[in-house]
Amino acid sequence: MTSQRPQSPALADRIHGGWLGRIAGNMLGKPVEQGEVWTRELIDRYLRKAEALPLTDYLPEPADAADGAVLRPEWRECVRGRIRGSVRDDDVDYAILGLHLLETYGFGFSTEQVGDLWLLRLPYLQTFTAERAAYRNLANGLKPPLTATYDNPYQEWIGALIRADVYGWTRPGDPAVAAGLARRDAVLSHTGNGVYGAMWAAALIAAAFTAPTVRDALDTALGVIPASSRLARTVRRVMTLHETRLPWEETLATLAAETAGLGWIHTVPNAAVLTAGLLYGEGDFTRTIALTVRGGLDTDSNGATAGSVAGVLTGAAAIPAQWKDPLQDTVRSAVFGFDGVRISALAERTLRLATAGPQPPRAWLPFPNDHDS
Repeated sequence: MTSQRPQSPALADRIHGGWLGRIAGNMLGKPVEQGEVWTRELIDRYLRKAEALPLTDYLPEPADAADGAVLRPEWRECVRGRIRGSVRDDDVDYAILGLHLLETYGFGFSTEQVGDLWLLRLPYLQTFTAERAAYRNLANGLKPPLTATYDNPYQEWIGALIRADVYGWTRPGDPAVAAGLARRDAVLSHTGNGVYGAMWAAALIAAAFTAPTVRDALDTALGVIPASSRLARTVRRVMTLHETRLPWEETLATLAAETAGLGWIHTVPNAAVLTAGLLYGEGDFTRTIALTVRGGLDTDSNGATAGSVAGVLTGAAAIPAQWKDPLQDTVRSAVFGFDGVRISALAERTLRLATAGPQPPRAWLPFPNDHDS
């Protein structure tokens, strides 16, 4: 398993690349973030009508009013030519909140402290699905792991996975430690594949700092979750189909059939889209986030995680200008005290954590609600 730590200043550039990639990928996918409406086929039809295939920049403006009517209402701030810094989104809010968590409590934070920080810094109405259920449970006095299981039908959805990046960025080359940190955060709101998704994503990002290829990073990340889990089996299935040189479209069609019925926000089908985007993107930043968003489902979340991995692999300096320049080094955020913060400042703060002296990780003992599924 990857363990060698990368060194500054290359580390600084790659952490900055992770932040830029997450925000750019999120912005790319946000207009079409409604998986039951914006299928892979409909996204590509939209792009063809706007003469934007292959996709090499942010989404174009809709070619007709009918398409505009079904885009997310924030589309006017996310399409090419209209972007003036990033829009607010939970996919970025949780990365900021995770950074603040580590700065406040260190790497020995507890799950209870994650919940305390949510109540202090995160508005309730800017939480969704499993996070909103856990927030409500916290406000009603419940403690982990009951916060994840009581009246929460979203326990295996993608919310914990989108919170995991900062644990990979701050533990570069240490995927097992990154996964343990992500697990401690995830069990506040998730169980089963929802927790495994967070662990897998954190390990994937940590491994990307030192892995020679994205495939190697994916192999390493699989080592931190149960091999029998549905998430692990689905990721391996994508990797196998890619090895056979099956076209990207056919791989996604196969996985869509095999994960049918789970819903467009469930961790497992989204991990399939993300894995395919990373593998078929072949290490190219633009191709990776474009294929991932074109894959549909939770497009902004998948675009954000794909961008984070690709940004770590390439570094900030190598990310093409059309993705980073419109962001104007600025983040909008609902996290109290962070609205308008500079992306470069977030990257610098992350680097300080990543280069701090080693701290022994807390043991990640199983909770009663952990299970393979």
